[in-house]
Amino acid sequence: METSLSFQAVREDILRCRLCEKRFGFEPHPVVFGNEKAPIVQISQAPSRHVHITRRPFDDASGRTLRGVWYRITDEFFYDPDRFFLTSMGHCYPGKAPGGGDRQPPRVCARTWMHRELATVQNEMYVIIGSLAAGFFFPGQPFPDLVFRDQRLDGKPAFVLPHPSPLNSRWFAQYPLFLERRIVAIRRAVHATLGMDTPFSSLS
Repeated sequence: METSLSFQAVREDILRCRLCEKRFGFEPHPVVFGNEKAPIVQISQAPSRHVHITRRPFDDASGRTLRGVWYRITDEFFYDPDRFFLTSMGHCYPGKAPGGGDRQPPRVCARTWMHRELATVQNEMYVIIGSLAAGFFFPGQPFPDLVFRDQRLDGKPAFVLPHPSPLNSRWFAQYPLFLERRIVAIRRAVHATLGMDTPFSSLS
C-alpha cells in the first residue's frame, strides 16, 4: 500500500505538470481535489474553462446538476476533501474545439498520471463520469451498458454516469430511464458510502 507521503508527492507532481503547455498555447492549471482516504473517487473528463479559472472541480452549471439534482448533497459535502477525491482524465482545461465545445484532453495526461494517482488513494467506491473516462477503465464496452449496470474497478464498486452537461440533452432523451430510475440507485450508493441517513432537504 502506498504511503501518505507518496500521495502528497504524486499530487504535487501533478500540480507542477506542464506536459501539455505547448499544445494548449496557454499556461495549464492542473486541478485535483481531495484526500487519499476520501471514500468516493470521482473521475471525469477534464475541467471546464470556468474551473480552469477557479481551480474548483465542477464549479459550473454541470456541477450544480451533479451535486444538487443527481447526488442530492450540499456543496459542503461535495467539497469536503475527506468525502470526495475529484480528478479527471485530463487534469487541465484543454481549450475550445474549432467546432464548439471543449477539446478532448491529451491522452498523455491519463497515461502519465491516472494509475499512479489512483494507486495512492484508499477509497471505497468510484464514480466515473463521461464516455471518455468510461472507455479508459472499461475499454470496448458500450457506454449505455456501463451506465445501467453496476461495475467493479480494482475490486470496488464503480458507477458510470453520463456527463451532467446541458449539452447532453439528446442522450438523456434517448435513455430516459437514467433520470427516472438509474440515478436513484446511484444516489443511494453515494449516500450509503458517505454514511448519510439524513434527507437532503435538511442538509441545506
